[in-house]
Amino acid sequence: METIENKVVLTADRPTGCLHLGHYVGSLRNRIKLQDNYRCFIMIADVQALSDNFDNPEKVRANVTEVAKDYLSVGISPEKCTLFIQSLIPELFELTVYFMNLISVSRLERNPTVKAELQQKSFSDSIPAGFLAYPVSQTADITAFKSQLIPVGEDQLPLIEIANEIVRRFNRIYNTNILLEAEAMVGKVGRLVGIDGRAKASKSLNNAIFMSDPSDILKQKIYSMYTDPNHVKVSDPGKVEGNVVFAYLDAFYEDKSELEELKSKYQKGGLGDMALKSLLNDTLQALLMPIREKRAEISDNAVIDILMDGSARARKVAKQTLAEVRDAIGLLKCGTDF
Repeated sequence: METIENKVVLTADRPTGCLHLGHYVGSLRNRIKLQDNYRCFIMIADVQALSDNFDNPEKVRANVTEVAKDYLSVGISPEKCTLFIQSLIPELFELTVYFMNLISVSRLERNPTVKAELQQKSFSDSIPAGFLAYPVSQTADITAFKSQLIPVGEDQLPLIEIANEIVRRFNRIYNTNILLEAEAMVGKVGRLVGIDGRAKASKSLNNAIFMSDPSDILKQKIYSMYTDPNHVKVSDPGKVEGNVVFAYLDAFYEDKSELEELKSKYQKGGLGDMALKSLLNDTLQALLMPIREKRAEISDNAVIDILMDGSARARKVAKQTLAEVRDAIGLLKCGTDF
């Protein structure tokens, strides 16, 4: 009988910059809990990052260790999770080739997640094939480790749908059940808004608070946050909706009843923006200080050792899945006489 500890969870991040509080709220905080109850694989998706950073590979390479340091500094343990680098698992790319035969270009183009990202990237008519097909690569990542649970936001659900479509078609065509469909684990916390209030917190939009931000930079970002432009005086009634400071307090301030009182006082008039920002600064400084301190203790060599060990363990699992896939398709094994 399968137990919860035997269920496989796969998560990943693109190494295009250090991770920020949006990642912490959306995934990292949850991974810390998951690692105690599931078999977790955490991938640094450097190959996927190259799909729209192919002309700047140094950016991707340099951030592999930075992302890993973020993992370790928040409490993700290499003893509980398998941390690995995507490009060190060549079996993933062979699986991707096989899966690309099982989906049409038009189906990939209809994916709302990809459509939204294409609009953001402004590729126009010059869409890299690798970017358009990255949901196929993600399917390879998911299936290689027999992943059953994938923590995602609601905007990522179409990617899980595509992965399961490919799995079903593979199993049907090749009369097998070796590939497993994955279930999305949708987080309860929504996306963290950017400090400018205009979009989600994002590395590319430069509107995020990074977990590695020094205390002075953190304070500077907090005091530049968008609030209510009509809340000029402390006595003026203010709006909570669309107020970035309250959005961050909602995500990080633990005393929710006190927070509701602050919202009521702000809406009636009698609470200033500077007092709110000071409260948020105290809250986030307390959260990030131990994370920054732990991060500073982690050497590059230690990170590389962890990633090499994790990648070796991940590759053993991917090799086994690939052998099963090749056998199901009917491909010859290496060393077979023609």
